[in-house]
Amino acid sequence: MREHLARCGLAVTLAATLVAGAAVPATAGATRDDRRLQVAVDDLHDLGITGVQGLVRVGGDTTRARAGVGDLERGTPVPLDGHFRMGSNTKTFVSVVVLQLVGEGRLSLDDTVERWLPGTVAGNGNDGRRITVRNLLQHTSGLYNYTRDIAALGSREAYLAHRFDHYDAEDLVALATKHEPDFAPGTRWDYSNTNYILAGMIIERVTGRSWATEVRARVLRPLGLRRTSEPGDRPSLPAPYAKGYQQWAPGGALTDTTLFNPTVADAAGSLITTPTDLARFWQALQDGHLLKPRQLAQLHETVLADTFQDFIPGARYGLGIMFIPNRCGGYWSHGGDVLGMSTANAVSTDGDRVAVLSLSTQLADEEAARAVYGRTFRLMDDVICGSA
Repeated sequence: MREHLARCGLAVTLAATLVAGAAVPATAGATRDDRRLQVAVDDLHDLGITGVQGLVRVGGDTTRARAGVGDLERGTPVPLDGHFRMGSNTKTFVSVVVLQLVGEGRLSLDDTVERWLPGTVAGNGNDGRRITVRNLLQHTSGLYNYTRDIAALGSREAYLAHRFDHYDAEDLVALATKHEPDFAPGTRWDYSNTNYILAGMIIERVTGRSWATEVRARVLRPLGLRRTSEPGDRPSLPAPYAKGYQQWAPGGALTDTTLFNPTVADAAGSLITTPTDLARFWQALQDGHLLKPRQLAQLHETVLADTFQDFIPGARYGLGIMFIPNRCGGYWSHGGDVLGMSTANAVSTDGDRVAVLSLSTQLADEEAARAVYGRTFRLMDDVICGSA
């Protein structure tokens, strides 16, 4: 949920007892992708991530690798294709559902929030009559990011006190509208989880069913994503999984943050998945299996991601998807961060090449976090560009 590096609060120093990386058993015909992925997950582990699991698929060839431990106390290895919280990658799933409804003529990207959710966005300068569905999906609404006001994200003590708190979507929007908007709709870009809480509410108003039910019916079942789920109030992860660890300050101790009530993320970031499922989703999206050509083109209509330029130069944001330029053109992606966990991914425009990484530590030191981001981006570039 907390994509911007300056807001992520990432870093960790690990004990020397952590186990080394382990890949799928190598064969004499091991490919460059096998080696590339294993080196990357080992590097990320060496940078301070307790556990890393990754998947690369090029054409019909799939490579999986892992490094580190899934549980610091027990020293058990990271699952090779374990469950993790995908965080804000949830937004891409939600955007797909909205665009499917657009393609069915049940909704327009130019509809206002007020049309579908009368009186929900009002007060303190917030005006749902001026915010469109496109503004929500594109993060150009100007709405305050409600996660800045979530107590459990601020410290170990607050996390322990509030990790099982339940939130309704209306509660999260109300947190945002207590504040004035950051800018007038359509005039700038800045990431706000509030946008996708509202998008989820609009899905429910249009269809009469929750956004999670629509995601299951329209995305998960058609693609056979049996290990991807929306947990509701369930605070735990399905087995197997690696525990997530948060460091609240540079040099500080790690806190196991695996358990929390995911209603705090809702349509902005509550989905659980595996590397295999997430890779399949990204390839199906780019292959055109989920959206009609016009809606897929709308998904890919981007604006400059203003507030991300300091750490992803040239990044552009579409409708629940990001375009990241690189040495061979660029790729499509959407990261995700929740307490103690991060996910990164990349898919080529034609869907032929895809990479997914799940990291089970959030680092608090900005320099260390930048090193992690840098190593992650290098793997994505190598996969998309097909370097030796």
